[in-house]
Amino acid sequence: MAGKFCVSITSAKDNPDKATVGFVVANAAAASDKEAIVFLSIEGVRLAVKGYADDIAEAGFSPLKDLMTNFVNAGGKIYVCSPCFKKRQLDENNLVAGAMIVGGAKLVEFMGDSCPSVTY
Repeated sequence: MAGKFCVSITSAKDNPDKATVGFVVANAAAASDKEAIVFLSIEGVRLAVKGYADDIAEAGFSPLKDLMTNFVNAGGKIYVCSPCFKKRQLDENNLVAGAMIVGGAKLVEFMGDSCPSVTY
């Protein structure tokens, strides 16, 4: 099942259920041989900081830290909204594996003409 898939996550500890389910879906996309990315924006950018997600564990799901690691190990990439990250004055030198700070143009380039996406 080739193709691309984008999961957009706008929440972190303000709504850990959305953050967790977003990475569950992203892992499903990566496991389906999709070129998968997670786009973190708004509060979701906090998930890109090492250690931030370590204590997020929603009932019925794997811990978020594990979901994020598994996603990257399956070839997934984590795009982090540059303006959102800078607005929150987070440390660009302390990103989780697989995360990269990008502008909107990079997301548009990835999504191209046809790329399914979901937002949490």
